[in-house]
Amino acid sequence: MSGRINTPDQVAAMRAGGQILARVLQYAVSQLQAGMTTAELDALVAEETRRLGGEAAFLGHQGFPKSICTSVNEGVVHGIPGDYQIEEGDIVGLDYGIRYDGMITDAAITVSLGDASPQAQRLLRATEEALYIGIDQAQAGNRVGDISSAIERHLRAANLGIIRELAGHGVGEQLWEEPSISNIGVAGTGATLKAGMTVAIEPMACLGKPSIKVLGDNWTIVTQDRSLAAQFEHTILVTDGPAEILTRV
Repeated sequence: MSGRINTPDQVAAMRAGGQILARVLQYAVSQLQAGMTTAELDALVAEETRRLGGEAAFLGHQGFPKSICTSVNEGVVHGIPGDYQIEEGDIVGLDYGIRYDGMITDAAITVSLGDASPQAQRLLRATEEALYIGIDQAQAGNRVGDISSAIERHLRAANLGIIRELAGHGVGEQLWEEPSISNIGVAGTGATLKAGMTVAIEPMACLGKPSIKVLGDNWTIVTQDRSLAAQFEHTILVTDGPAEILTRV
């Protein structure tokens, strides 16, 4: 299915919300330190969001109990903040959504606390590169498969496992909208991108096999072989030229 076209007012709301989201994620990264629990980080994020005038879009969504998703080491996505104490050498994925003036933006970043291993650095670098390579394909007239194919080629060249079961998506009035944007695909296939669409592109990759499982909390998704995983995400506005990244300062 094709995606929804935003009105100018909706785009303006998403631009403003995207800037709040970018600032909150920057703040969260600046506050990360060894010994901090992921629940403590969640509380800081919630307070900073209120201070900036936004609303945490994930809180209460389908029962999610916290504001931000924190996925550590083998965590891929949807980790619930709790008692886990962040340690030096951990890689921490932060996935967050903001609702502002009725519209939602969604973004994620994965960072290392302290010195990461060369393999972890390779994972973070290549997954972030894949995000921007995918964004380069998000222009009016291109197809969703053009984004997916570009991401897949880059992650495969980096010898990373590509998470198949999870995907990017349209976003705006709702957190998850059409079209679905897989990280594996065939160029020239799928829904046609149109100016005014807003989508969240989010490569997810790991150092080992890409099989995943959901933990007992029914939210946290981890790699089955416990290999390190990473996620990077931006909400973008499709235009007749290069995409506008709404969640970057």
